[in-house]
Amino acid sequence: MKFVLLMFAVSLVTFVLVSVSPIDPVQANVGQAALVNMSEAKRAQLAEYWGANTPLFERYANWLYSAVQGDLGTSLRYNAPVADVIANRALNSLALMVTAWVVSGVLGFALGILAGANRGRLIDRIVKGYCFLLASVPTFWLGLVFLIVFSVWLGWFPFGFSVPIGVAAADVTLADALHHLALPALTLSVVGVANIALHTREKTVDVLESDYVRFARARGLSTWGALRHHGLRNLMMPALTLQFASISEIFGGSVLVEQVFSYPGLGQAAVTAGLGGDVALLAGIAVLSAAFVFGGNLIANMLYGVVDPRIRRGEQAGELHA
Repeated sequence: MKFVLLMFAVSLVTFVLVSVSPIDPVQANVGQAALVNMSEAKRAQLAEYWGANTPLFERYANWLYSAVQGDLGTSLRYNAPVADVIANRALNSLALMVTAWVVSGVLGFALGILAGANRGRLIDRIVKGYCFLLASVPTFWLGLVFLIVFSVWLGWFPFGFSVPIGVAAADVTLADALHHLALPALTLSVVGVANIALHTREKTVDVLESDYVRFARARGLSTWGALRHHGLRNLMMPALTLQFASISEIFGGSVLVEQVFSYPGLGQAAVTAGLGGDVALLAGIAVLSAAFVFGGNLIANMLYGVVDPRIRRGEQAGELHA
C-alpha cells in the first residue's frame, strides 16, 4: 500500500511541478524564432499537441488511467512511447549506477577499515581528509575536472557518450562500451566513497576496542588477524546496509554525471524532458526512479533487522500494539 501511495504521490507532484514551471513546451521545442514567425493556427495546433492548454488534473487523470493499464504515454520530445525511451536508456544508466555502486562500496569499505585500524596515524588523516573533501565537492564539478585531466590532458578516455561517434551499433564492442563507461563510473564512484568509508572507520574503531578483539590480540593475533577472524563479519553487514540505503544518492548523482559526460541514460533523458516540458516522459522516469530507490531502502531496512534484532522486535511489538 505504501508503495502504491508513493508512486501516486511522485507522479502527481511531477505533473504539478511541470505545470507551474515557467517553461512553455511549445517555445522550448520549436525555438523562439520559429514561434514568432508561426501562424496563430499553427501555434494553437502545437499547443494542443503538447497539452499546454489542457487543465492539469485532466491531463493527470488521463495519464494515470493509461498508466494503470500499462501505457505510460508518448514522449513528445523523442516522438516515441515512454516505455520504449526508458527501455532504451535504462541499460546505460543501470550499468553506470551498478558499477559505481559496487566500486564505491568496496573502496569505501577498504578505506574505512584501513583508517580505523590505523587511527590517529598519517594514513587515517589522509583517508578522513579525502572523505571530507569529496563530501563537499559537487559531482558535476568533479566530472569536469576528470574530463580535463583524463580526456583532454592525458587522452586516456573519450570526452563522452556511451559509444564511439560514427560507429554503427552492430560494430560497437564490449571494450568500446566499457571504455566510455569508465570515466563517468569513476566520477560517480569517487563521490560515493565518503559515507561508507567514514562509517566503516568508526565501526572498525569500535570493533578493535571490543573485549573479544582484545582477547584475540592477547592470544597473539595481530590487529589485522583479529579483524579478519573476529571483526570482519561485524563490519560487513552494517556497511552493506548503508550501501543499500545510498542507492538514492547514487541515482541522484548519476543525473549530473550523465549530463557532464553526455551519457545517454535516464538522467539525461529526465533533464531533456524537464527542459522541454515533456511531462509524460518525466513522470515515467520519476516513477521508475522512485521504485528503484524504494527497493534499495526496503532492502536496507530488512538488513537493519538482521544487524540489530531489537529493531525487528520493536517493529513486531508496534504492530501487535496497533
